[in-house]
Amino acid sequence: MSGYMCRSCGTWHDERPTCFIVPLPEAVLQIREAERDDRVESGSDQCILDGKHFFVLGNLDVPVQGSEQVLRWTVWSTLSETNFRRASQLWETAGRESEPAYFGWLSNHIPGYASTINIKALVHTQEVGVRPQIKVVEDGHQLTQEQREGIDDRRYDELIHAAWHPETPEDVGQGE
Repeated sequence: MSGYMCRSCGTWHDERPTCFIVPLPEAVLQIREAERDDRVESGSDQCILDGKHFFVLGNLDVPVQGSEQVLRWTVWSTLSETNFRRASQLWETAGRESEPAYFGWLSNHIPGYASTINIKALVHTQEVGVRPQIKVVEDGHQLTQEQREGIDDRRYDELIHAAWHPETPEDVGQGE
């Protein structure tokens, strides 16, 4: 099935979305915009909050069973200052993908799942020009399982719905 019927608005969309991106880590989104200039250094793929909280943007892919397709969440993960500095140092260095994975804490809400803020993740550096891959490693979390085993078409549609309509009553508790 290549299209998607929205449960809220009843509109048929010819193509399913395959990627959702979050512009900033949740901790930064909680700061009033007027304060951000003083507290946040951010670029397209890296962010520093208050000079002591370090984040990197990466792709968290959930495979769709029976296909080569993934549902991609482009989200933020923390890194230790040491790992952030190392990743920054290697940002434009060929071969950086051979670096060991960095430990981090997922730093965004992913709709359709129980809380994903501060769940354990590994950040795998990719070749130059490609965002890191984020693998969730939180024991017992549905996202860990679905990232490992994949999702079926029904679950794919549930996640799209949760992303497009995060405040609808039927989504409360979704994915728990």
